[in-house]
Amino acid sequence: MNDYVEKIKSNIWKENRDIHEILLADDIEKCRKELLSRAIDAELAMKESDIPLILRSVCIHGFDVLKNLMSKRHEKMLGFSTLDLMRKSANFDESISDGFYAEIEHLFLAMRGEPKIYPSFFMKEKEYKFSEENPGADRSNFLDAMYGNIEKFLNKYPSGLDNEVINKRKKNKEKILNFFGAGDDDWNDYGWHLRHLFRSMDDVENLKKLITLTDGEINAMEIAIKNKIPFCITPYYLHLMDFDNADRKYDHQIRAQVIPTLHYVENMLRHTKDREYKKDFMKERDTTPQKGITRRYVMISIIKPIQTCPQICVYCQRNWQIMNPDEGDVFLTSDELEKAIDWFSEHKSMREVLITGGDPFMMEDDAIEHIIKRFSEMEHIIGIRLGSRIPVTLPQRITEKFAEMLGSYIKPGKKYVAISTHVEHPYEVTPETGEAIRKIMKQGITVYNQQVYTKETARRFETVKLRMELKKVGIDPYYTFYPQGKYETKNFLLPVARIMQERKEEARLLPGAFRTDELVFNVPKLGKNHLRAYQDNEIIGIKENGARVYLFYPWEKNIVMVEPYIYVDQPIIEFLDDMVRRGEKYEDYESIWYYY
Repeated sequence: MNDYVEKIKSNIWKENRDIHEILLADDIEKCRKELLSRAIDAELAMKESDIPLILRSVCIHGFDVLKNLMSKRHEKMLGFSTLDLMRKSANFDESISDGFYAEIEHLFLAMRGEPKIYPSFFMKEKEYKFSEENPGADRSNFLDAMYGNIEKFLNKYPSGLDNEVINKRKKNKEKILNFFGAGDDDWNDYGWHLRHLFRSMDDVENLKKLITLTDGEINAMEIAIKNKIPFCITPYYLHLMDFDNADRKYDHQIRAQVIPTLHYVENMLRHTKDREYKKDFMKERDTTPQKGITRRYVMISIIKPIQTCPQICVYCQRNWQIMNPDEGDVFLTSDELEKAIDWFSEHKSMREVLITGGDPFMMEDDAIEHIIKRFSEMEHIIGIRLGSRIPVTLPQRITEKFAEMLGSYIKPGKKYVAISTHVEHPYEVTPETGEAIRKIMKQGITVYNQQVYTKETARRFETVKLRMELKKVGIDPYYTFYPQGKYETKNFLLPVARIMQERKEEARLLPGAFRTDELVFNVPKLGKNHLRAYQDNEIIGIKENGARVYLFYPWEKNIVMVEPYIYVDQPIIEFLDDMVRRGEKYEDYESIWYYY
């Protein structure tokens, strides 16, 4: 990557001499005016050129970005000038990073009609032409060749449904059971897992005896436990990890899900006393009409009867609120719970309720049933949805009796019950999860997935493989979430452009039923923004480190006047550097620059 950027820096102004001359002018306002004039002329010329239409749309979008970058209003909003940074780069100012040069170079390439998109990253080795004699057969052969290249990527990511992986995990399970002097009946009892959560200093010592850990992993867990930063792992989820080495070749997402980084624990530690204010990225405190309730939308609200889970996800949206399972105040009091449920009965606009937390499946059957029963008695409530990651972290919890109870509140033609879960990676999809989902689906309950699209799931076709494995066990892909832009979880963050690229270049190759159709960014306090819709977000700046700055328009757009949200993205160059460190090829991701 260093050689690549050095080549950009040495050639960028040779290839764009006219722009370079404009940027070197002493008067910044004259520079702005001339650059905009040049861009408008070039854009008009491109619209009349014979450039392929499919390329032209990308290039025209590049001109739109440049106009945004030149806006004085945007400069005032952001407190810095991208134009000024471009002028500094024209003078090779040392304060300008490689990431900024790379961003500007690819923007110029788009404006010149030369974006590096075609040929496709996985179809470069052969050009296919369809004959007039048999175009159908030629196209079929072309698609077979395309799949052959895709399959090479898919084969990089083992699934928890693969026989080799299943057999490896059987040995892991036996090692855990032998360590605790337990048997298969214990393993199948979710209560046994809850009694043997790994969450204390002694448990870290036990983990060392069971699984190979790095010094960094051990250190981070110990800091978290010592300072009561929520942390725990179920024995079931532990057995999904690769025990014999800590290279994270296959279990990278599994480990990252629950083993915090030093950056995370140190940052959380700084805000032990003001976590509620510093870490509440979604500003739930501003959308809470009553304790235990969050409302952002017209016809649905969230109720949170519990603030813990059987194990804690490092990137949790509610890490400001979540507690360890053994802490005292993880449940709403009986009075608080009834008042929260009564709130729904008083607000007839509610058509769906999402019971979440924490993980509501941590509650006893009777406690969950009481909540569902109350909502089922409200005529205006059509949907009862439960959010739980337990099918992934502790599938033994889903018993036949529990599933039957949930299904008993379905009233055909009147009410439905649905479950949303978070499966992150194909390595998490197991026969045990599949069996839990089978019990649920047998009751007529829909199960769908809301993946948080992190750096741990962002290699080429990695999430495509997940979608394929989800369908095998009966889970419907639904949302792909950009991760919360929280500083403490920066290790999970990636450029917004990557999630757009994945949708356009990878997910679209799947059959329709496999695809995730909604890419979303959660705007703090306001809710979901649909990333694939250009009219809902735009780039208004590029920082000196190459980070794009987005303006997100919330869902209320065109309904009420609501202030947009400014988000500073992760620099694309840093993401690509990290992918290369993980063994990926830069060339396979090069079109990412053109997803604005």
